Amino acid sequence: MAQLIKTSNPALNQKIFQGQFSGVQEVMTLNGTVNKTGVLLLCTVATSVWTWRLFMQSHSLASILPLLWLGTIGGLIVAVVTIFKKEWSPVTAPLYALLEGLALGGISATFEVRFPGIAMQSVALTFGTLFVLLLAYRLGWIPVTQKFRLGVVAATGAIMLFYLAEIVMGFFGVHFASVNGSGLIGIGFSVVVVIVAALNLVLDFDFIESGVRAGAPRYMEWYGAFGLIVTLIWLYLEILRLLSKLNSRN
Repeated sequence: MAQLIKTSNPALNQKIFQGQFSGVQEVMTLNGTVNKTGVLLLCTVATSVWTWRLFMQSHSLASILPLLWLGTIGGLIVAVVTIFKKEWSPVTAPLYALLEGLALGGISATFEVRFPGIAMQSVALTFGTLFVLLLAYRLGWIPVTQKFRLGVVAATGAIMLFYLAEIVMGFFGVHFASVNGSGLIGIGFSVVVVIVAALNLVLDFDFIESGVRAGAPRYMEWYGAFGLIVTLIWLYLEILRLLSKLNSRN
């Protein structure tokens, strides 16, 4: 039963490893996945810095708007392709990272102009959270049980449904001011979302270890790294949003 439960990250689904990989010659390794994750992070940072500089030079959102749309829509399309065509991940995962970097650089720069220093604070908190949770996971302080998976999956699903409803209702002029504002409700909501996003990292670690134990094909190193980057980007954006709400109160 526990093996049938998905991680709340759609890219990292435990069902992937239910098959047999007895005929695989080159298998997935933990070090290989770590190295691939580093490559994807470098790709994301490279295009983020480029978009950041473009915005800082012009101080005009219009100058980077095409890049924002390209990164957001292109990244979504490539992510979907990667999920359904995992064997393409050695190519699509780096492409996804490059596209998402375009969007992240522009978004971060716009926040930075309003709240100086917020981008570096968000980056530091994101990687700090990553290392703390990785250490806790390796030490066995956070056991990935069936109840843990169900709780994280349920919470993540509820958040995604809320975001979807918010987008749809926005077309009809309905906005959730209290949730998006800098009041206690808005800050409390963001804190909860950040915690849920962080806990998804634990499920990602477990997914990658499951792939290594199952002897998954070598290309799954790229796929595992891709799933981890998806969660890190979500966590970074939610931390950025939380810090902006806190700064708005000052």
